[in-house]
Amino acid sequence: MKTLEIIFFILLFIVFYTYIGYAIVLWCMVQIKKLFGRKRERIPFEEWPEVTLFITAYNEENVVKEKMQNCNELDYPKDKLKIMWVTDGTTDRTNELLAAYPEVKVYHYEERRGKTAAMNHGIRHVKTPFVVFTDANTLLNKEAVMEMVKCFENPKVGCVAGEKRVKATRKDGAASGGEGMYWKYESCLKKWDAQLHSTVGAAGELFAIRTHLYRPMPEDTLLDDFMLSMKMTMDGYIIDYCDKAYACESGSANMQEEEKRKVRIAAGGLQSICRLTPLLNIFNYGILSFQYISHRVLRWSVTPIALFALLPLNLALLNYRPKMYAILLLLQLLFYIAGFYGRHMACRKVRSKKLYIPYYFLFMNINVIKGFIYLNQRKGKNTGAWEKAQRA
Repeated sequence: MKTLEIIFFILLFIVFYTYIGYAIVLWCMVQIKKLFGRKRERIPFEEWPEVTLFITAYNEENVVKEKMQNCNELDYPKDKLKIMWVTDGTTDRTNELLAAYPEVKVYHYEERRGKTAAMNHGIRHVKTPFVVFTDANTLLNKEAVMEMVKCFENPKVGCVAGEKRVKATRKDGAASGGEGMYWKYESCLKKWDAQLHSTVGAAGELFAIRTHLYRPMPEDTLLDDFMLSMKMTMDGYIIDYCDKAYACESGSANMQEEEKRKVRIAAGGLQSICRLTPLLNIFNYGILSFQYISHRVLRWSVTPIALFALLPLNLALLNYRPKMYAILLLLQLLFYIAGFYGRHMACRKVRSKKLYIPYYFLFMNINVIKGFIYLNQRKGKNTGAWEKAQRA
């Protein structure tokens, strides 16, 4: 029983640390750095540099007009901003609609190979020193490009991660509501990560890089944004976080569509851990390894297993220390009941943001385990193409 008890508390600590403890430790470390740390070096640009706005697309005819209007409203010198679309296996009217915009460079590839392949192909045509990657179905704030470029005044910055925002509506379901709350929490962690040392990965909705740092990735890469940005940190650069630049998109249409995203992201996370093994060596990468393991690796590997192992372990220990383990068991059961009731409310399309939190939390961790299966099923495939999740 003593061994089981030790395992139980180790797993409990892992779950607590991953979702709450790291945030507390990170905040404390940031406050200490503010008191004793040195300001980062900045070398202001003499004039705004040329930038390519890089958009990958697969059958996006429904958003071309809105996206192009958004691009043309960006507050950046028009002669310095180049707009490029790379369409990957598109079979709808996307290319036809883009032909109405002579200022846009369009590169089309007949065979659908996935976003990573489209990025690898398209980057060859980029002639500007900086690239801003964004998705076709996201809208940027007017200052986004300008604010991200300012971050590159720090010569140590190789990548700038923008903020992802999920559009809130009165009809938000569990998918949109849960994703929105998750990204608010995630954005806070990213900001603190950057203040301590480096943000741990960029999100594909909006991020920018120094063009010469781009390294072609295997075409079966599932998290191209994360892999590309983290490779730069391994080369000695940092990822800055710019909350003044944000991309807005709708949440998933429903939890079935959100599951597609979460399983793919989880599988991509596991794939990334395998391909970024040197980053696990804290003796080589120091604070970066600490951030990477705490913020990403635990979430994508050990923690979901630890979470779901706690309940049977708690039951096994119930007779060992009845009072203490009865309380812990009750707390666990109440959390699971709240999660299942949140699912019930979501199925009935009843809004309940408080109950969406435990539901979405359990939903995310279940899909990490499904990600193991999904990644195994993809063995032998040399394409990164996936089925898009429908948006609300």
